[in-house]
Amino acid sequence: MKIQMLGTGSAFAKTYYNTNALIYANGYNLLIDCGSTAMLSLYQLNIPLDSIDGVWVTHLHADHIGGLEELAFRTKYELNKKIDLYVMESLMPTLWDHCLKGTLINDQDGFISLADYYDVIVVKEQQTVKVIEELHIEPIRTEHVPGKPNYSLFINDFFFYSADLQFNSELLMQLHRERGCGLIFHDCQLELPGIVHTTLEQLLTLPLDIQQNIRLMHYSDNMPQYIGKTGAMQFLTQHESMDITEKTYKP
Repeated sequence: MKIQMLGTGSAFAKTYYNTNALIYANGYNLLIDCGSTAMLSLYQLNIPLDSIDGVWVTHLHADHIGGLEELAFRTKYELNKKIDLYVMESLMPTLWDHCLKGTLINDQDGFISLADYYDVIVVKEQQTVKVIEELHIEPIRTEHVPGKPNYSLFINDFFFYSADLQFNSELLMQLHRERGCGLIFHDCQLELPGIVHTTLEQLLTLPLDIQQNIRLMHYSDNMPQYIGKTGAMQFLTQHESMDITEKTYKP
């Protein structure tokens, strides 16, 4: 199993695109979020649209869902198929009623719900989902913007992929030391104040053994200025591909 970063930038990054990713798991290809730049990135990587089997939505900001409209239209009208859409129960009403309904609803063709475009799988809190036999995802509710649900992902009891979140050292320590997490992709705001994002300064307070397993994403366009200033952590790069299989991964 491997993961490829479609983008590694923040919501407003222009150089590195939005932080979205594609997991390849034994023939099933799952997007982690589909933000405003995701479709452009797939095009640049020559990844055919009909190779995408599903999307997992972590939260409802445009850099994470801004490409769902194009994806819906193109799979519906170009490919004549529906792909899987994994959405937390707490996100469902808002995703359709306030994010997608205005453009996707089509009374003439009878398309009046999200299920007319996607095979929607509603995920409950504290529910681990078996996407396929080789891919298990546990959503973990993490704090980002107060009052807006946000979910990071713990994949195959080994790999933690953060959504946008406020610093939570207790969670990272627990995942690493109690649950066997050996690889962490973490969002990182390079400059203060963080407010609704984890900052580099905060991540640098983590113990060395955890830092060694962290790869940084969701950063601003001035990232090159911080190379060599991230402790034992490393930056992920746009379009980078990495093996995330526990048996073969080496930090």
